[in-house]
Amino acid sequence: MIKYVDATVNSLSTGPTLRPWDAQPAVVELQELLRAHGFRVPVTGEFCSHTEDAVKIFQQRKGIRVDAIVGPKTWAALKLEVKPGSRVLRRGHSGMDVYELQGLLLVNGYSITRDGSFTEETKQAVIDFQKFHKLKETGHVDRVTWSVLQSNGH
Repeated sequence: MIKYVDATVNSLSTGPTLRPWDAQPAVVELQELLRAHGFRVPVTGEFCSHTEDAVKIFQQRKGIRVDAIVGPKTWAALKLEVKPGSRVLRRGHSGMDVYELQGLLLVNGYSITRDGSFTEETKQAVIDFQKFHKLKETGHVDRVTWSVLQSNGH
């Protein structure tokens, strides 16, 4: 296992405490992370019963207290164990997949901070990369952008 400084791990694995029936932007990221971990939940931004069930199963599998509350331990498990390329990344996301994205951008010659948080700086580097490689300039990292990033290291 690669060792990361505590500050990086903390920035990778944080998120607001979410409870069933919450409706806020962080619920979208939660649902996208659950989908990246193989759960078939709709991405609605509302912490519905489908999301609640998926969170409980995820918590049980990871040995986390099963309460459907997404706190620090659940966020950490979701974000630190997410496979790069398994979700579309965009500004505001964080996790190991964002950390890996930033590493690929560095390898491809973009000077950015590698901290696992998809900031405006990361978004601009993604747009610049997409423009250079004649990809759709969305600032989001989808499967196509991942593929070009991974095959284009210098």
